[in-house]
Amino acid sequence: MTKPLLVIGGDGQLARAYKALRPDALFLGRSVADLAVPDKLSEVLERYNPSALINAAAYTQVDNAESEEKLATVVNAESPTAMAIYCSRKRIPFVHFSSDYVFDGSGDTPWKEDDTPAPLNAYGRSKLAGEDAIARIGGDHLIFRSSWVYDAEGKNFVNTILRLASEREELRIIADQFGAPTYATHLAVASLKALEVAMAAPQFSSGIYHLCNSGVTTWHGFATAIVESARAIGLPVKTRYVRAIPASEYPLPAKRPANSRLDCTKALSMFGVSLPTWQEGLAACMRIKHESH
Repeated sequence: MTKPLLVIGGDGQLARAYKALRPDALFLGRSVADLAVPDKLSEVLERYNPSALINAAAYTQVDNAESEEKLATVVNAESPTAMAIYCSRKRIPFVHFSSDYVFDGSGDTPWKEDDTPAPLNAYGRSKLAGEDAIARIGGDHLIFRSSWVYDAEGKNFVNTILRLASEREELRIIADQFGAPTYATHLAVASLKALEVAMAAPQFSSGIYHLCNSGVTTWHGFATAIVESARAIGLPVKTRYVRAIPASEYPLPAKRPANSRLDCTKALSMFGVSLPTWQEGLAACMRIKHESH
């Protein structure tokens, strides 16, 4: 009997993308694999005997993490540690996702994988702790750092802007934080290909890799593109102005990095994978919105 590909995070946006690409895989949601209870994970994984494990689940409430850092660390570090230990013991590949938020956002140069992390917030610290633990355990592993991930469903920046654009004449959006919005489907496609290439190679290229849509924008630039796209496909848009504001005018509990640019050349050279532009990602997402409208 063929061992299944197992994906943790059955109802999250990245897991949904995997589901469309690999309907043959097994998907475990929180009711079966609860990352808030890391002690039970090994026992759960043992039941399924997978060929490879992808962790597409995480604690992603960046602002809440400031007051829930212990829970964020359990979900984003302790549970991935348990998964990495299981995979190392079973000698199967482990795929895990991390974040641009492990960096302090200084300068304007795209971050490389071996640049020194210095998270500004609790969420970033929890993601970095997960990375460090997986690397320490060893075994065959791929850690993909991405940025500003969204899809057509669920709670994310795109859907928040679409809702606000249908309600308000003016939006005020931060224009001094730079990065690449990443469409979950494009991230899932590239990470699956990288995993396949790594598994087929004589030696598995374990390590950290940056994967995000290409190009750079700001939250203001992204919001403007979302509103324009919504208007073009006939979604309800009341917004007439998308105003650019500095982050200082929109204080949040968690400090965000100003520079979230990620250099993705390592994944391209190692696995031959690269993602389309962030504009193409948004267009693909909005086509789904249009079809379901």
